[in-house]
Amino acid sequence: DGGRGVGGSEPRYRGLEHAVGAKPYVADMRAPGMRHGAVVLALHPRARVLAIDAGPALAMAGVERVLTAADVPGDRFVGLIVKDWPVFVAVGETTRCVGDVLALVVADTQFHARQAAKAVRVEVDALSPVTSPEAALAPGAPAIHPGGNLLEVTAFARGDVEAALAASAHVVRRTFTTQRIEHAFLEPEACLVVPEDDGVRVYSQGQGVHDDQVQIAAVLGVARGRVMVELVSNGGAFGGKEDLSVQAQTALAALLLGAPVRTVLTREQSILLHPKRHPLTMDYAVGCDGDGQLTAVRARIVGDTGAYASVGAKVLERAAGHSCGPYRVPVVDVEAKTVYTNNPPSGAMRGFGVCQTAFAIEGCLDLLAERVGLDGYDIRERNILAPGDRFATGQIMTEACGIRATLAAVRDVYKANAGRAGIACGIKNTGIGNGLADIGRVLIRVLPAGRLDVLTGFTEMGQGLFTILRQVVHEETGIAPEAMAVGARSELAVECGMTTASRATALATMAGQRAARKLAADLAGAPLAALAGREYQGEYVCDITVAPGTKVDNPVTHMTFGYATQVVLMDGDGRIEKVVAAHDVGRAVNPLACAQQIEGAVHMGLGYALSEELPCREGRPVSTLMRDLGILKAGDTPEVEVILIEVRDPVGGYGAKGVGEIGLVPTAAAVAGAMAVFDGVHRTALPMADAPAAPGRRRPGGAAAGSEGRRSAK
Repeated sequence: DGGRGVGGSEPRYRGLEHAVGAKPYVADMRAPGMRHGAVVLALHPRARVLAIDAGPALAMAGVERVLTAADVPGDRFVGLIVKDWPVFVAVGETTRCVGDVLALVVADTQFHARQAAKAVRVEVDALSPVTSPEAALAPGAPAIHPGGNLLEVTAFARGDVEAALAASAHVVRRTFTTQRIEHAFLEPEACLVVPEDDGVRVYSQGQGVHDDQVQIAAVLGVARGRVMVELVSNGGAFGGKEDLSVQAQTALAALLLGAPVRTVLTREQSILLHPKRHPLTMDYAVGCDGDGQLTAVRARIVGDTGAYASVGAKVLERAAGHSCGPYRVPVVDVEAKTVYTNNPPSGAMRGFGVCQTAFAIEGCLDLLAERVGLDGYDIRERNILAPGDRFATGQIMTEACGIRATLAAVRDVYKANAGRAGIACGIKNTGIGNGLADIGRVLIRVLPAGRLDVLTGFTEMGQGLFTILRQVVHEETGIAPEAMAVGARSELAVECGMTTASRATALATMAGQRAARKLAADLAGAPLAALAGREYQGEYVCDITVAPGTKVDNPVTHMTFGYATQVVLMDGDGRIEKVVAAHDVGRAVNPLACAQQIEGAVHMGLGYALSEELPCREGRPVSTLMRDLGILKAGDTPEVEVILIEVRDPVGGYGAKGVGEIGLVPTAAAVAGAMAVFDGVHRTALPMADAPAAPGRRRPGGAAAGSEGRRSAK
């Protein structure tokens, strides 16, 4: 199956240990003299904190200390972009969401710590929360942050959109809404911090060991080098572990007590604390000529980013940039607003704003296709991007643009099942871009007895990154993968930034290739054993991008993109029978892992389409139970056929583009298209709980709020 190097389906690194439960997670780890932390969270989304009385907790068995804002020696506010998120809300301040941390109780056992946390008395003056972007932007609305409730606006335009729409043969105007959902990773947040020398070692499952290191050091008020962060097995993240959770509070406790401290969140606390997928409201006007060629897109997008900035402004920036999908649109006018509310924070989640706008633009294409008299395939084929065309942001597509190949790959299955199929295309950036350099670093250290340490700053969180790094080194050196250990630690010269934006594969493979080729050059003149103690650094910097709105002829906002077309097939009862997913991955470094990534993404996309939701009432989640999140069960998951297409891009190692996020970008839209074929209802709101394919439903129902019958859609 392609051997053990690049292109082979090498078994997952430490996969057996994971399968049998032998690989420890943070919650499994122990340290001599370890204490346990438990957080005290706000009970009100918006309330002035009048007093925090730790006395009752301190009187309980095993309790050693209760930490509050007064104990923080350094910066009390953290954030990946905007430092607006307090590690503790102080007395006299106002809470912004029910996930705010007020105190950390430290005790001799987890049971004692959690019991004592319930005993901490918090006196508040409860205030009315601001729970919608509309209310937050209304004149006189309470300011959630000092700078106001509008966090950021992303806007760009090309041409006169109103004139182009007026001249169009057909125009569709619709409002689409999407819901807030929970990541539902299996492992709740946990952190173990052990004092050492004049600093601390943090065992974390976050998505960026170096970002965590910088923020924790700032909270402790110490030099960055005094905080070492080591990645422990990550039990899933999907973007939900980019922000700090309890690392800073736990590190502070360990530093002050001079003893190891471990904090593990309950599932309820996890759901309350970490950011969610953004709920968006998207007003679209899309025009085409009589032949179905797109003429213009006008999009106005508003995102509820909740209580804190997290990476919300960047999510809306991506939503805006991808608002026209993988289509050639001559005239565009796009604006996206990121708005603070007192709802749970919204931040990074797989797809990063693009799943939402894909649902909108693809829905508009389906409506236009009906008006013109085309099927879903043909209208997309007439408008799909090709090399030389401009993306919505103005970026000119290169020869690596593989979207047309993915569309062609599903033509036959769509045409053969036209009466029971929905189709949607997707595009998703690889890398952060937008004027920021994307950096990958890998360090290979030769150990005695012919073994290697392969080290990076990127996080392994189930996507298979550590597996493919071993394949890269094997490809270049011939050294057996079994001789390599792979890891991520902050004290090494491998800073890469956050593991996000489907960037790790493209960047790490290029950096790994460069490091491995240096080792291979030395191996040409000496045996591996003679190289023990040597280190080989590989670095790759991609700095070709510009910020959105930069006035240049070719504003390259992203280093490359992933592309996909998915077809959803229904049975006679309107249930989803099969999903065919054709994806341009650039180069499938590990085809089996690549296909598995896409299968998992499709499952997530189906849940997003049909059943998943985390509704809030007055700023509080209606439920924090896993069973109430609407996650699609195994029995409701259809067959998924994955078609891997390789249109290589030299920007990524071996031509790889990354596949982590694009896998679910078109899924909800394809489901909506299939449902419209089945019952004539064009649905404009997620989740499509009224759809016949939704779990628990077996027959089509009437159009619900957020849906339109075929007659009214025309």
